[in-house]
Amino acid sequence: MFFDNAAGAQIPEKVLDAINDHLLTRNVQRGGRYRESQEVDATIDRARRTVAVFLNAADPNEIAFGMNATSFIRVISLALGQTLNDRCEIVVSDLDHEANIATWLALEREGAIIRWWKVRDDGQLYVEDLEQLLSSKTRLVACTAASNALGTIVDVAAVAKSAHAVGAEVFLDAVQYAPHALIDVQAWKCDYLVCSGYKIFGPHMGFLWGRHTALSNLPTFREDFIPNTPPLKIEAGTFVYENVAGMTAAIEYLSELGGPVREDEFTTSRRERLVRAMQKIQEYESKLSGALLSGIASIKGAVVYGVRDPKVIRQRGPTLCFNLGDAPPATVTTKLAARRIAVRDGHMYSPRLMKRLGLSPDSGAVRASLVHYNNHEEVVQFLTALEEIACD
Repeated sequence: MFFDNAAGAQIPEKVLDAINDHLLTRNVQRGGRYRESQEVDATIDRARRTVAVFLNAADPNEIAFGMNATSFIRVISLALGQTLNDRCEIVVSDLDHEANIATWLALEREGAIIRWWKVRDDGQLYVEDLEQLLSSKTRLVACTAASNALGTIVDVAAVAKSAHAVGAEVFLDAVQYAPHALIDVQAWKCDYLVCSGYKIFGPHMGFLWGRHTALSNLPTFREDFIPNTPPLKIEAGTFVYENVAGMTAAIEYLSELGGPVREDEFTTSRRERLVRAMQKIQEYESKLSGALLSGIASIKGAVVYGVRDPKVIRQRGPTLCFNLGDAPPATVTTKLAARRIAVRDGHMYSPRLMKRLGLSPDSGAVRASLVHYNNHEEVVQFLTALEEIACD
């Protein structure tokens, strides 16, 4: 039983087929005049258009491919570090994955001043708290769309509205949000966003979206022969083409969950199918979250962190951090592993959040994270196993 999806989801067969097909038939460098190389160019172009539909981006050239989300956060932070001037303040949250914190803290060497947006006791970030930190000196607000530890969903559209009101930009980590609900960068009105392919039923890779004007204005490293325009100015060196082919297949897989494919399908209908698919996923996962949340809460000594009220279940994803009384988290996950149940323990790459929760970053908590291919029967088996462990 796999309940560690927040660390990386499993891939559908069509993703593996796309990767294999690329390696077997066009494992060459792009930019050549021969057929196989031109097919690589077409693969990359198709992937940009597909990811653009997934994010509802205005322009496929706003999509850049690379190794992972962390490396893209660092690329943007290095660029922004050269543009601070009088706007020298960067807001980060203690709800976030460390990748979306440490990269911005590194800019203190460049004169950046960090403002901390603190998570409240209920595990949520409140925009009214953010607004107290914003000023004409704010350059950027960096935050998550959904917590990789608590599953908390952040009102990122409200974040962007408040940040833009003072002339600041918004950088979103959507890694943990993307598998569970619909992303719409135009509706959110953010400025930058990153995702990890392997959290969205694809291979190990990452992609960045940024408003075309924002990316165009950033000073980035590039070789002399690379145009100073997005997306090429963001993509230093060669990325893994077969993984980009796999990412296209992963998004096509999600689209198929939204309804049948039509031969005359255009971009608008592809987006409509993705909207339906992600709505179905969110509705189904909310039921799984509710069952998991109420089940763990009923176990003697269990403590669930973050949003716990079933009435506001849509304010969290199907990712829960908890502890069982005084039992060390590592002991709980080891006993679950012996029952062939895969979950994770530790700080979840969010040690600052663990401290905020009163937990040791060394031991942290237990995390169970579900996606749409998990089911209610698995939740029941998981809860039964927890009950047994709690009674040991």
